[in-house]
Amino acid sequence: MKNFTLIILALCANLTLSYAQAPKLSSWSSAQATLFLDFDGQSVQSAGWRSGAYFECAPSGLNTAQITEVYNRVAEDFRPFNINITTDSTVFLAAPVSNRMRIIVTPTSAWYTGVGGVSYIGSFTWGDDTPGFVFTDRLLYNPKFIAECCSHESGHTLGLAHQSSYDNNCNLTQTYSLGAGTGETSWAPVMGNSYYSNMTGWNDGPTPYGCTSTQDNLTTIISLNGFGYRTDDYDEQLDNNTFLAGTNTFSAEGIISHNTDKDAFRFTMTAKALLHLEVKPFGLNETNTGANLDVMVKLYDASKTLIQTYNPLDKMNITFDSTLNAGLYYLVISGTGNNNTGDYGSIGSYSITAVRGALPIRDIALTGKSENNKHSLHWNIIADEPIKTQTLEVSEDGIHFSALTQTPTNNRNFSYTPWKSKILYYRLNVVSEIDQQAYSNIIALRATEKLPSFQVSTLVQNDLLVNAPETYQYILFDGNGRLIMKGNGTKGLNHINLQGKPSGIYVLQINSNNLTQTEKILRQ
Repeated sequence: MKNFTLIILALCANLTLSYAQAPKLSSWSSAQATLFLDFDGQSVQSAGWRSGAYFECAPSGLNTAQITEVYNRVAEDFRPFNINITTDSTVFLAAPVSNRMRIIVTPTSAWYTGVGGVSYIGSFTWGDDTPGFVFTDRLLYNPKFIAECCSHESGHTLGLAHQSSYDNNCNLTQTYSLGAGTGETSWAPVMGNSYYSNMTGWNDGPTPYGCTSTQDNLTTIISLNGFGYRTDDYDEQLDNNTFLAGTNTFSAEGIISHNTDKDAFRFTMTAKALLHLEVKPFGLNETNTGANLDVMVKLYDASKTLIQTYNPLDKMNITFDSTLNAGLYYLVISGTGNNNTGDYGSIGSYSITAVRGALPIRDIALTGKSENNKHSLHWNIIADEPIKTQTLEVSEDGIHFSALTQTPTNNRNFSYTPWKSKILYYRLNVVSEIDQQAYSNIIALRATEKLPSFQVSTLVQNDLLVNAPETYQYILFDGNGRLIMKGNGTKGLNHINLQGKPSGIYVLQINSNNLTQTEKILRQ
């Protein structure tokens, strides 16, 4: 008899978006084990759901770009394993029935209220196609939230429980661990609450069943489900059998599959020269957004003497310039920890790019200001080659950019009135005459006269104060992602009563016609 252990993840809201048919994508086609992200709607009749009654699930409500982002994020979470993440139903149906799982991504959520996702522990190997569900309407149709929930619910089907946090006295503080840190290296476990962190991953830590009841995610996944890690792509030994990456200029791609995995490469310099090296984890849109691997690089000479270790604590990629003499060298790539987490879950895919000599485009610095409802941008380019094109790009979410204008190559300024009264993100895309492409930093600007932000008291006792520039709706979650309350607010000073609510961390999300703002709240 199956153990129907039901797992849910709570987070709710109500929105609607347009629907697009999912592109056919697969992350590792040679694998038998298959995880199918079903965005196109599905008829369901399963003994585990609604007492076996037939019901229809609508398509996800996501557009093609959103579906692709969700897929890419989930595929990276499972990159170290010998499992195929796919959006193609024919691939799923061809996989062994006891070695596959369907996650239905749908806004059809009324039948299971108040949760963002639901699945059964261990159902991946049941052999009866009992699906899991992720509810897009409850997750604000946000690709980041939906992807985290897809990986979370898939983790349950592979036998994983939640990851929790405890204080020094072994008291439970978070049923769903929120992890630690802010910014690029902010970390949270996939099996906790990973919605608000950039670096998310598998974890070896405590569960809700007690501070000494720990769960080794990686070992559980590879020991219970009929698949293991992918075959190691590069050996770590430094000898004549080490993979030869190239001479002077080279590139390569690889995967760090677990925290003891190291990938070694050898290369030669034919003469003394500057080597520019970049090692980047997988990320969205040329950034480290969505990366799971925090990279560490060690450089050795021909005698295997360590020359330098590169491991910045404030970012996940490595970029360095080093003048090297002619000769043979070795690079060793591995995952590493940072101020917010250890190296256990620092795994995933990466790319290496090495160029002899200084790069033609050495620096692009973009600045800007919002004044009188105009966005004025200024930039400076340091390059050793003439610039062929420079294109200002704009984005509404800081991830998906499109061309705003292509300016003459001698211009360093651009000013215009934005077409939308909301926060906009900018970057400069530069191409040199020898076709080297480089991007500037990203900046965010808003029309200050139209879009003052919501002023929120983040340290509260009984009353949470919101000074609003316009009417809005709000949703309040506790530190475990559970919905606490929701409501409407008016322009001016608003009081949200938290009397009777436990002390701890809360997350307030504010939505208006022009702004979406998220704040962490500490109730004393």
